[in-house]
Amino acid sequence: MLEEILKAIWFVIPAYIANATPPVISKLEKLQRYNKPIDFGKLWKGKVIFGEGKTWNGLIFGVIAGTIFGTIQGLTNIEPLMTVKLAFMMSLGALVGDIIGSFVKRRLDMKRGKHLPLLDQLDFVLGAFLFASFVIEINFTYLIILLIITPLIHIITNRLAYKLKLKREPW
Repeated sequence: MLEEILKAIWFVIPAYIANATPPVISKLEKLQRYNKPIDFGKLWKGKVIFGEGKTWNGLIFGVIAGTIFGTIQGLTNIEPLMTVKLAFMMSLGALVGDIIGSFVKRRLDMKRGKHLPLLDQLDFVLGAFLFASFVIEINFTYLIILLIITPLIHIITNRLAYKLKLKREPW
């Protein structure tokens, strides 16, 4: 079982990297002027669509970072094998999943930074697996393992990012 857990984590790393990149990128002063919201600050039914925390910088650099890491993974020949196409799709899917999570939170009148348990920890994993399904057959064992362990990993890494002042909230 430990081997399956490690393989699942190895498989999802491009999505984890993509999801973790936007808060780091948002702190780089040289990129601040390009840090525009994906929804351009527009409203839908009187509410922001995604919010100012979902930016083009975060999306672009998150996809690039996840894809680069996945490309490096592919060079190792460690199972499960990663390809550039799969890493790109998982990275993009992770960020689209996170954006959809923000959309849901805005519809629920939740302010930016408010915590919604499970949605905050799993939206990006579900997005990554959905987009990966366009490239490969999904290993549902990996998905189940990751749905169980990602909330804990997400909590630990977010608390660390908060302590490092990379995030405004510890979740």
